[in-house]
Order: sequence, then structure tokens, then C-alpha cells
Amino acid sequence: MKKCIYTSLVASIISFTSLHTFAQPEQPIPVAASADKYELELVAKGVQIPWGMVWLNEQDLLVTNRAGDLRLIRDGKLLEKAIKGVPKVHAERQGGLLDVELDPNFKDNGWIYFSYSGYEGDDEGYNTSIMRARLKDMTLIDQQLLFDGSPNTTKTFHYGSRLEFDKDGYLYFSIGDRGNRDVHPQNLEHDAGKIHRINADGTIPKSNPFYNDENARKSIYSYGHRNPQGMAMHPKTGVIWSHEHGPQGGDEVNIIKPGSNYGWPVVTFGINYNGSKITDETTREGMQKPDWVWVPSIAPSGMAFISSDKYPQWKGNIVVGSMKFAHLVMLELDGNNIIGHSKLFEGAGRVRSIATHPNGDLYLGIDGMGIYRVVPK
Repeated sequence: MKKCIYTSLVASIISFTSLHTFAQPEQPIPVAASADKYELELVAKGVQIPWGMVWLNEQDLLVTNRAGDLRLIRDGKLLEKAIKGVPKVHAERQGGLLDVELDPNFKDNGWIYFSYSGYEGDDEGYNTSIMRARLKDMTLIDQQLLFDGSPNTTKTFHYGSRLEFDKDGYLYFSIGDRGNRDVHPQNLEHDAGKIHRINADGTIPKSNPFYNDENARKSIYSYGHRNPQGMAMHPKTGVIWSHEHGPQGGDEVNIIKPGSNYGWPVVTFGINYNGSKITDETTREGMQKPDWVWVPSIAPSGMAFISSDKYPQWKGNIVVGSMKFAHLVMLELDGNNIIGHSKLFEGAGRVRSIATHPNGDLYLGIDGMGIYRVVPK
């Protein structure tokens, strides 16, 4: 059964101003025209905030609901009962059950990875935690806590937190600044405001950039991040890309480099929510420039490279959900350079998560609406 919530693909320029920190075009460049070729087909309802999605096989889509329940969509139908054995989460504001990812050897070992706002640790409050488990008879078994962020705080926002494996089997995950921008992001002794890299079993790779630094958390891969809620591996280079929420303006896309400082809050294109300045600096020597900046913010969530032949006009580009403007954003690539963007499916809703089916079909998780598939018209 099809239900199209938007009947045409908009391939025009986004109405808000965009800054590209390298080329800085006066106007964003539209993606190659593909109007009226695709629409959104409703697959399933019932997951209010579909924070993360991953395909277990060609029939089963695993979806995290931020409220704390884990759901399975089988052959396009949401199973009535939630999966048991989910870890205890602090589901308040931005916290809850967050991302989900499969082990690169999932078919052989069955490991599924989750990020969530957990109570682990000795301090009062909660932080981003990473666990893995196997799924059997609609129950998570063999649970292993791999990482618990430190220090805890009772603040209920800026958890991050996306999960992504690279071609070498390392697991990357993001933790936001946890609402303490002046302490965490630039402090290597704290986990918040960082992108971390661990082995699949939770141990720390000795090749991590700060592994031998006594004054740093060994799992840190990059730092100076505000709140990264998108992460994807470039299908050709194997390099991890990420995007993050800026404050009032200044959402960023970054190519993640080991040991690099991405500047928050020392440099930013954004301002405080009350309109006051955070800093006069948008660049500083020794800090990475963003590869793309949105001003005003689009509230990005979810991220995927399009490598499927199902969408020939989009192949080789990136899609990102815009929760603020309720559509999908296409970023056009020329090698590693983002050269333009356009909006797709305007008015679709708050695109929270993005997943690709084994056959190449693109799926979107939209807050309060459901799970949708992008199909030809």
C-alpha cells in the first residue's frame, strides 16, 4: 500500500543562506535536476522518534525509538511487541535509546551495537553509553557494555550520538558537549564533545592519536565538537564524515581526521540563542575548518552516502535530514569537496534517521510520521 506524503522531488536551491567555508559561493549550487522522479512511500507507523535504523537482512529493519523501546519492522509491517532486554535509558528531552549499527561481520557473529543515554558510571546523572548484544527470539542477549561516557551530568541534551564502522572494523561514535561547552570539548580528559574510536570488542586501538597521552582519554579520535548527530563512512575512501548541530547557526559538515581539533566553542559560525556572540573567530590556526556550514541552522540528523544505482541522479552525493526545515538535504560532491546543496521532499517532516536497504533502496525515519521508502514515481 502506497501513501505519498509529497508528490514531487524539489531540486531547487534551499531558501536559506548557506556558507561554504572554502569556496564560499554567493549562492548554493543546485544538484543535477531530477524533478518529479521520486516520491515517499509509507512503510510503517508506530515509532514516534525513529532515532536510528539498520537492516538486519532483506526482510528485517531494526528501529530505535528514543523513548526507550526497540522495534522490528518485518516485511514492511511493524511487529506488535517491542524487543526485550533493552538497557535502561534516561529518556528525557534529547536523551533515550539513540543509534543502532551492525558489526561488519554481523552475519557470522550477530553483534548489534547501540548508543543511549545511560546511568552507568559513579557520578550522578547520565551520559552516552555504548553496548552490544545479540538478538534471539525478540530478546537482546549476551549484552556487553563497551563504553560509558564520563563525567556524568544531569543535563539532558547534547548526547551525540551516531555509530559507524570503518573498513578496518573500528567503531566510531560521537558524544556531544553535554551542555558544558566551556569545559568539555577542548579538554582531552573528558569524553564529551568528542568523536571516539574503539575496537569492536570495546578495547582501545593502540593507533588512536592520544593513546600514549597520559592526560587524555585513549578512545578520543577528534575533539572540539558540539553535538554530532550524523556520521557516515565514505564508500570509496573509507574515511569517516560527520555533521553536527551548531548553536544559533553554524551547523557543520566535517571530514574527521585523527587527533584534529574542530574548534568548538573557540571558533564557530553561530551565535548564542539570545543573539549574543560566542566568539568573533570563525577560524584559528591549528583548528580544522568545517567542510560545509549552514547559517541559519537546519538541525541536521542522519547522514548517508548514496552509492546505489537506484538513484542515478543522486549517486556519489550525501543526504542529510533537516529537522528544522522538515525535508531532506542533498549535498553535491566533487571528490571530497561539497560544492552545492538542494532540498528534497519539502514538507515531509523532521527527518531523523536514514538507512539503506541491502538492495540499495533509501529509507527515512521521520518523527511522528513513520518509516518511508524513496521510490520512483
